[in-house]
Amino acid sequence: MKDEEINSRAAECRIPNTGRRENHNHGRSRFVEGYSTAKILFTIILNLVIGLAEVIGGIISGSLSLVSDALHNFSDALAIVITYIAIRLSKITESESFTFGFKRGEIIAAFINSSALLVISLFLIWEACSRFVNPTHIKPGIMFIVAFIGLAANFLGAYLLKKDSKKSINLKSAYLHLVSDTVTSVAVIAGAAAIYYFEVYWIDPVLTVLIALYITKESYHIFKESVVILMMGKPQSISLTKIKEDIEKFAEVNNIHHVHVWMLTDKLIHFEAHLDIEKIDICEIDELIARIENMLKEKHGIMHTTLQIESSKCHNKNLVKEVCHVTQKI
Repeated sequence: MKDEEINSRAAECRIPNTGRRENHNHGRSRFVEGYSTAKILFTIILNLVIGLAEVIGGIISGSLSLVSDALHNFSDALAIVITYIAIRLSKITESESFTFGFKRGEIIAAFINSSALLVISLFLIWEACSRFVNPTHIKPGIMFIVAFIGLAANFLGAYLLKKDSKKSINLKSAYLHLVSDTVTSVAVIAGAAAIYYFEVYWIDPVLTVLIALYITKESYHIFKESVVILMMGKPQSISLTKIKEDIEKFAEVNNIHHVHVWMLTDKLIHFEAHLDIEKIDICEIDELIARIENMLKEKHGIMHTTLQIESSKCHNKNLVKEVCHVTQKI
């Protein structure tokens, strides 16, 4: 088919003369949600105040678990500050230098948050072990009062962020910080009661270790997911084999190869591939690709698709392989 004829037929069908087709129906609303700035700022202030109170209370009472809870609160405040900055950055419009905008700012923030928690956990375990060797006398009354105040504050902060936590991995990370702090505050209160009634001072470092292990468990999943996204990994929920089977069910498609799937954020999944198709009329290509894009969206949750149409151009038909850069005209 000559170039003039291709251009003429493309104009008739109102489609671009190109071997590639992109679906940009991901929509900005999928990423930039209605976060409550007031809630986020209030939660930051709340965590800073409670963290300071717990540090003072922990020093006066001699409770390491209370100090560990304070450090966790300070990390919460830092996490939410980073969250707020990341959210603001994510709203910056795409530019020539950053064609995706700053959407990955939230993922970087989630990585920093979870990494900080893992480091804090190791520090707390180290300090707790030293307390086993050199036990410290603890004032359970002060420990109980400060921990109870911390419990109320953490519960309020978690409640304020619960709704927004479903909108991004980064807010989810901050929310989990607060939930874990709520749980640890309950444990510290119980420990204070045990020390007061039974004088079991060893319960304080034990609680510290348990808090640290809990922090590790909650933060590891966020850390792992953020690393996968930053490394342009494939979501676990998506099977390349299944996608290949679904696309090759279309009668016009001979083969799908050179597939790339990655996450821009925890919500935006990108997909690109080469399609080896029958030599069909150019007017039918647009309709075929539209059907494939709709299938990928409905069955696999892929909102951004780039498909390169070929006719026996690539010799290597592997599912995952480096891209052939020159597009053969149909």
